[in-house]
Amino acid sequence: MSAIFFIRLSLFIIGLILFADAVLLLSYRKIHLGIILPLLIGLVFCAYASFYLQIQQWLKQHLKLKKFWRFGWGIFIVWLITLFAFFIFLTVQIQNSQSIPSVKSIIVLGSGIENGKPSAALAKRLDTAAPLAKTQPKALLILTGGLDFGETKTEAAIMAQYLQQHYALPFAQMALENQSTSTELNLKNSQAILTHHQIQLTDPIAIVTSDFHTIRAKAIAQKQGYSNVYLIAAPTPLLIRYNAWLREYFAYLSGWVLNEY
Repeated sequence: MSAIFFIRLSLFIIGLILFADAVLLLSYRKIHLGIILPLLIGLVFCAYASFYLQIQQWLKQHLKLKKFWRFGWGIFIVWLITLFAFFIFLTVQIQNSQSIPSVKSIIVLGSGIENGKPSAALAKRLDTAAPLAKTQPKALLILTGGLDFGETKTEAAIMAQYLQQHYALPFAQMALENQSTSTELNLKNSQAILTHHQIQLTDPIAIVTSDFHTIRAKAIAQKQGYSNVYLIAAPTPLLIRYNAWLREYFAYLSGWVLNEY
């Protein structure tokens, strides 16, 4: 088996896996950069592996374009290195979980509603927050999230309903922040609720979010003045894990560019 054949076969298999993964998630009506990008990369890999000889022959006839072709692959490889470095960084941060002391409030960040129910990622956040809320019943539980497209109930209201049905948490312990559509707004709008309950941003506050989201959420919170926060990482469902991590890679970069933290 020649090296070229092995490379072509490997690219085709990787491309097929990326393409199938993206199509599966799209069938669940999940559309974001962490899904679209693997779909496009998968198609390019499969096409390149299938038409390798024709492409190489064409490049031999267009030497200037061949240089751009090689440069493009070089940029792609550098990008892959930075992506894997980010994934390793996330993994290390997730494994270094904090011990949570007694807190004044527990803020659960929203993550989307699907057909009137919490998305898989949001359900994991609620499942993670519930035990802490039970062990610290005096902590104010703030549920964040506004009205999603096509939904009739706000995300915060559906989160409260989920916690009542699955964990019998009293509604009196909860406060709904039902206007926000982003992490930045989740935390910003929660400040008014905290103030209403005489809780300061300097008080110990726990923030529950998905594992991949903890780094960015903490950075945004600290910029807004939350000076004593404890991030609680909820596991990301395996089906969407690495697509979510890929999306977070770009979200983290854009947040830095937009000066969110």
